[in-house]
Amino acid sequence: MAEYFDVYDEAGNHLGIAPRSECHGNPALIHCTAHVIVCHPVSGAVLLQKRRMDKDIQPGKWDTAVGGHLDAGEDFETAARRELAEELGVTGNVELVHLFDSKIRNEIESENVRVFGVKLPGPFNFQKSEIDEVRFFSPAELEDPFWRLNFTPNLLLELSYFFSREKK
Repeated sequence: MAEYFDVYDEAGNHLGIAPRSECHGNPALIHCTAHVIVCHPVSGAVLLQKRRMDKDIQPGKWDTAVGGHLDAGEDFETAARRELAEELGVTGNVELVHLFDSKIRNEIESENVRVFGVKLPGPFNFQKSEIDEVRFFSPAELEDPFWRLNFTPNLLLELSYFFSREKK
């Protein structure tokens, strides 16, 4: 069964829905996603997910721990909470902090992203149908070229925004 996204033009006008296969990397069909950067409350390490090897795009790459497209009628925060529950098994009233918004435009993705932050120590009951592994990465590991080669372009962009924001 094909998956469909609500799609928008660059000005934010709703164009309708389009199949997922037509959206990825198509700058004329922008979709909206919510991502959550999960930080360990003590060490400050960042939780990442390793995408399943059978994923349709970027299989085996490390990515933001939580992320997904908005369902019809959802706002960004509602989508972030739904994705936290689906991907990590985190439910309840956790404090989400709006960190930043970004526009991702590359050969793989064309999406407007709202990024939230949350501090959680785990353990996590991650979605094995979508994720091969989750683990906390120290700040040194996040800068290590070995690991960075295995990060998605979206993750690299989000980490640059996240750390530039943290330095302010």
